[in-house]
Amino acid sequence: MSRGARRRQRQQPRTLQVFLIIVLVLLTVCVLVKAFFLKAPEQKAAELPAQPASSDTDSQQSPEEQAAQEALRSHLERKGGFYTILLSGLDDDNGGSDTNILVAVDTVNGYVYGVSIPRDSKAIIDGKARKINYAYNKGGTKLLADTISEQLGIPVDYTVSVDLTGFAALVDAIGGVDFDVPVNMDYEDPYQDLYIHISKGMHHLSGSEALKVVRFRKGYATQDIGRMETQQKFLKAVAKQTLTVSNLGKIDEFVKIFQKYVKTDLTLGNLAWLGKEAISIGADNIEFSTLPGVWNDHDKFIHLNKDDVLTLVNEHLNPYVEDRTADDLNIPG
Repeated sequence: MSRGARRRQRQQPRTLQVFLIIVLVLLTVCVLVKAFFLKAPEQKAAELPAQPASSDTDSQQSPEEQAAQEALRSHLERKGGFYTILLSGLDDDNGGSDTNILVAVDTVNGYVYGVSIPRDSKAIIDGKARKINYAYNKGGTKLLADTISEQLGIPVDYTVSVDLTGFAALVDAIGGVDFDVPVNMDYEDPYQDLYIHISKGMHHLSGSEALKVVRFRKGYATQDIGRMETQQKFLKAVAKQTLTVSNLGKIDEFVKIFQKYVKTDLTLGNLAWLGKEAISIGADNIEFSTLPGVWNDHDKFIHLNKDDVLTLVNEHLNPYVEDRTADDLNIPG
């Protein structure tokens, strides 16, 4: 995306990944005192070919048909202990989702990988080309998850949606965050009531200050890319600081914030189990990236690069035993 194109985009508080990772990491504390709630989430069942009802049915299938059925079944065999969770932040003032991150949690190999999905990515919704964040406006988290699943060729097991106003409250709940601000941040926008004046260097950020740091983009040479890199470093700092015994006494406060600002189809037991796994995985094994694509000035979409997306899916997001192929993805041109 050109610098000029980025300047034309309306600045949005893309703080979802910060808020969500704080939420998920903080919930790990519950495990230490409520272990009886632990329950591993169920993986989304693949639509496997139906098993033949009897030997008579077997005899009616040609060897080619049986081979094709078995190949499809093998292609949809899932890895154990691997989950995909779509994290979405609301609101972008138009009823859509401002920020979306697909997170892969591999409890067997011990890593968490989050991929930001640009809100301007081109998607086909109701037969028309739309920006992908429109999916939430049209059909909520289900349509959004289905759209992302169709594009990437992998299932979305669970969804988590967050009201971004909870961000500052959660940072304050953990006592603030120590963070090395990468650049001098000076920006004012009276229209958004946004005033940012934070110097480069190490700071102990309150919730409101952290919100400003992760919103700031004008001072980076690459603007949005620079902001996303800062957000990802902030997440790492939060994860390392949060996994401490000192947060044990704040469980009730964390739960209240979570209940007020977060909606999910994960149960408390699921969250506790994922929390236990997050403790084992550790903050050093949490990584982030962005779906690769290019901004198009003509149609005002980000066009995802299918080859690069396929590589990223197979390296980090694929919950299946077999690699995905280009035919599994459905990325519009």
